[in-house]
Amino acid sequence: MKFAWITEKACGEEPAPSEKKEGLIVKILGLAESLWQIRLLRFLVIGALNTLFSYVIYAGLILLGFHYFPASLTSTILGVIFNFFTTGRIVFHNVNNKRFILFVLVYGFTYVVNFLLLRWLIDGQGLEKLFAGALVTLPVALLSYFLNAKLTFIHNNSTS
Repeated sequence: MKFAWITEKACGEEPAPSEKKEGLIVKILGLAESLWQIRLLRFLVIGALNTLFSYVIYAGLILLGFHYFPASLTSTILGVIFNFFTTGRIVFHNVNNKRFILFVLVYGFTYVVNFLLLRWLIDGQGLEKLFAGALVTLPVALLSYFLNAKLTFIHNNSTS
């Protein structure tokens, strides 16, 4: 009985610490499972994982003595491939590898939008570069989510 301690407490008996802990763990796991059903949340979590993956490759190549250009290019290419599979499989539950070209096009489009927004904010509005980068991150991520949901990983019967 996972929640036996609730009824025992109602009868005046204090549950054992291990029973309280088990009940709390069950509740936390249940909440995490419920939250994981939200596709946008999965997208944001997987996006963070994808960013970490690309950065680790970039940093590793820099530490191995590579120039930043090939390090950046390599981490971007490998990052896009990794991102396609994690986003498709985990976020959209779609493993259709024929969608890769469309994914790359969406990725390229959002990159251009990101660049144009940065240019407008930094050069046109005089914002500081790091602040401008932070400011455009969420809108560009949401644009990427929307485009991938509507174009790349189309789900005929998506409920998540």
